[in-house]
Amino acid sequence: MEVTVKGSNMIFPTQHTPKVTHWISNLDMVQATFHVPLLFFYKPYGSPQPQLLKEALSKTLVPFYPMAGRLGCDENGRFQITCNAEGVLCIEAETSSVIDDLAGFTPCSQLQKLVPTLDYSGDTTSYPLFMAQLTSFRCGGVCLGVTTLHTVCDGTAVLHFINSWSEMARGLSQISMPPLIDRTFLRARVPPTPRFHHLEYDPPPSLLGPNNPTPSSVFVFKITQNQLNTLKAKSWEHGNKTNYSMYTILAAYIWRCATKARGLSYDQPTKLLMPTNGRPRLHPPLPSSYLGNVIFMASSITLSGNLQSEPFVNTLGRVHGALVRMDNEYLRSAIDYLETLPDIKAARGKPETYQCPSLFINKWSRLP
Repeated sequence: MEVTVKGSNMIFPTQHTPKVTHWISNLDMVQATFHVPLLFFYKPYGSPQPQLLKEALSKTLVPFYPMAGRLGCDENGRFQITCNAEGVLCIEAETSSVIDDLAGFTPCSQLQKLVPTLDYSGDTTSYPLFMAQLTSFRCGGVCLGVTTLHTVCDGTAVLHFINSWSEMARGLSQISMPPLIDRTFLRARVPPTPRFHHLEYDPPPSLLGPNNPTPSSVFVFKITQNQLNTLKAKSWEHGNKTNYSMYTILAAYIWRCATKARGLSYDQPTKLLMPTNGRPRLHPPLPSSYLGNVIFMASSITLSGNLQSEPFVNTLGRVHGALVRMDNEYLRSAIDYLETLPDIKAARGKPETYQCPSLFINKWSRLP
């Protein structure tokens, strides 16, 4: 697929916005320091209106003014957001391909052409925090590809921003849910008092035996309703009385299947990581309009042999236990634990954190 860029502009807030610096939380500090892409595809419906989208984006940046800033550092080298209204990048592009050429939207290198890219070898303080690309297809369909620096906000916050942009594009006079910009709600306690062992931030288990990595592959597994019903029925076996969520059931099943498929030895530790939205779990809860990262990592670790030999309900108990542990006390303890680290960057996920013998399962079905 060939994509031709027609134009590129920096989009600035339509009004004056505060020229301040914003402290960011420990949960922001442990996120990846690269941009995360999202693609939205639309069937043919009228003509694309890039100018309308640019004007709406400019209006949206007024209440979301940190998104128009840059990532900087304070005197101690800790990240902060410099709110300087330097803007976000917006690109117009076109392709002679049609949307049906994308074969079910399975992630591949072709899709990378539909989002803006950056050269990360430069000065991070020059990078836009948010970038968008509107690509018109020959069939009349369009793709809106956006990418956001993960240090600045999580998926819930990004989609709140995009939904607000959509409201402005539809002609609303103001957005329905202004962002909560103050991140000090997630400050560590003074003094920090972690009360739990935070397995999620421990180094990943090492792979026993020879490590012969193979190239990564992408597959989409479609699970039917009948298959879901079968797994749900298995969750009631062995006298279980707990009504496990479908997410818990699928996570447990995938963990077992991945362990078997990898051919791990029975004495190999394997770690499961599940990102969890802390907004509703904190007390008082944070609103969905909070602009930042509120991702906590639910985690469980056991031996491969346990997963391959124990009843399914036992694995369900492991996953369920990791999730229900994520209450206000545990989450506040996690923030405090990160505060005690000599170098918080040590808790930032690395590629090996999520690779064999570990497993990372992310749930996006409830994103707004």
